[in-house]
Amino acid sequence: MSTEFRNFLALSYEELEELNLQAKAERANRVSIDEIREKRLKYLTDEKRIKAVTVLFSDLEGRLHLLDYDKKFLLGSYENLTFDGSSIRGFTAQKESDLRLGIDWSAFYWVPADVFGNGKVLVFGTVIDKDGTPYSGDIRGVLKHYSDTLYAKQGLTLNAANEIEGFLFAGRDAERRFHETNKFEFINTGGYYHVLPLDPLRQFIDTAAEVQRAMGFQNEKDHPEVAPSQFEINYSYGEVVAAADQIQLYKLLTRQIANNMGYTASFLPKPVVGVNGSGMHTNVSISKGKTNLFWDEKGQEQLSGYGWEFIDRILTHALDICLILNPSVNAYRRLDPHFEAPNQIKASATDRGSMVRVPIGNSRSMRVEVRSVAPDANPYLALYSIFKTGVDGSTAKIDNLRQAERYLPDNVQQALEDFKTSKWIAEILGADVQGRYTDLKQASADRCARALGTFVKAPEVQYHHEVYNQSLWNLF
Repeated sequence: MSTEFRNFLALSYEELEELNLQAKAERANRVSIDEIREKRLKYLTDEKRIKAVTVLFSDLEGRLHLLDYDKKFLLGSYENLTFDGSSIRGFTAQKESDLRLGIDWSAFYWVPADVFGNGKVLVFGTVIDKDGTPYSGDIRGVLKHYSDTLYAKQGLTLNAANEIEGFLFAGRDAERRFHETNKFEFINTGGYYHVLPLDPLRQFIDTAAEVQRAMGFQNEKDHPEVAPSQFEINYSYGEVVAAADQIQLYKLLTRQIANNMGYTASFLPKPVVGVNGSGMHTNVSISKGKTNLFWDEKGQEQLSGYGWEFIDRILTHALDICLILNPSVNAYRRLDPHFEAPNQIKASATDRGSMVRVPIGNSRSMRVEVRSVAPDANPYLALYSIFKTGVDGSTAKIDNLRQAERYLPDNVQQALEDFKTSKWIAEILGADVQGRYTDLKQASADRCARALGTFVKAPEVQYHHEVYNQSLWNLF
C-alpha cells in the first residue's frame, strides 16, 4: 500500500530519549496528575502526526493487553473508555463484565516507529470497576495505591530494579511451535560475557538496548548470560510502579525485536534441561527524601536494622508469596533442589542459593535482592507482595531465621496449597483475588505432572493460544 500521502509521527532515537527522560523526571518528581494530564492532552491535540494512542493494562497473571484508540476518539472519550472484562483472564465473570479504563497520564511513552509502528504513543491504563472504584483485580492499581499511600502518610518512596534474564531461540513463535519440534534451537553458544561483536545474539541485545535507551530506561549494562542464547539487559532503578511498567515494556520490546529478526525471545524460567534457567532478580530499597533507609555504614553487611527487619518479614512469609514469585509449573523446574538455584529460605551476602541476598552497596545503592523471582511473574503482583510483606508483614519466632534450613517448594502443587491457605495472602490481596488467582494456577497445574523431569505429550488438538501456553509449562 502506498505511503506517499502519509505523514505519521516517526521521531529520531535522540528525540525519543529526550522526551521520555523528561516524562520520567516529571513522574519521579510527582508532578501533579492534573498538570501532566493537561500537558499530554495538549500535546496530543497539537501533534497532528499521531494517529493512535495504545493503552496498556495487565491481567491478574501479568499478561499485557494493548488497545489502540484513535487519537481523536480518545481526546473526546478518555474519561469513558469501557471494555469487556469477562474476556480477560482473572477479571470479572460474564454476568458482571463491564469495566472502565482510566488513563495514567504520568506513564506516557514515545516509542520508536521502526519497532512499534508510525504515529503511535503508549500510555498505561488503570482498570476501574463499574461503580467507579479501583478494580481489585488490577494489581497495578493496587500497587500504585499502596505506593502513593506510603508516600503521602510517611514520605516513603519504594524503589525497585530488576535483572530480567531471557533466552533467544531460532525461529518465530518457538514456544507455540514446541509441540512440533520438541526442542528449542539456540542461536548462540558463546556463554557468559562471551560473544563475537556481530553475533546474532549480540545484534539482538544491541538493538533492544537502543530501543530501551530511546524509551528512557537509562541503561546500565547488557550482556550474554551463562546459558547458551541467554541474555540480560540491565537498566537503572525507579519508583516501584514505573519499575513494574518497565518490566512489561522490556518483555514487549524484546519480543517484538526478536520477532522482527526471525527469532523468539522467551521468558520461560527453565526452557531447556541441563543449562541455567532464567530469573528476575529483584532489587528493592526504600528511601525517605534523599536518604536510603537500607544503608547503615556500621550495620551488618552495611545494611540497616530497618533493612534486616524487611528481610526477616520476607523470610517469614516466603511460603505465602512463593506462588506469586514463581507462578508457573515451569518455574519450579528452575527451583529444582538438585541444581544450584535460589531455593533456600535464608539471607546471605555471598550465597547465591539464598532466596534473599545483600549485595555490596553504598549510601545510594544499598538494597535487598530477592533472587527467587521468575521472569514470568506478574511484575505488579511480585513487587507488591515483596514490599507489602517487607514493610507490613510479621516476623516468625524461628531460631536463626536468616540461616534456618528451610526450602521453597519444588513443585507448583505445594506452592498452591501454601498460597490458598495463607491468611497473609487473604489480608494483602483479599479473599476474592486470592481465590481467582488460585483457580487460574490450579487449572494450569492440574494439566501437568507433579514430578520433576516428567514429560507429557501435548494432545493432538487444535491449540488455543491460552491453553497451549499453559500446557507448555510442563514440558521441562
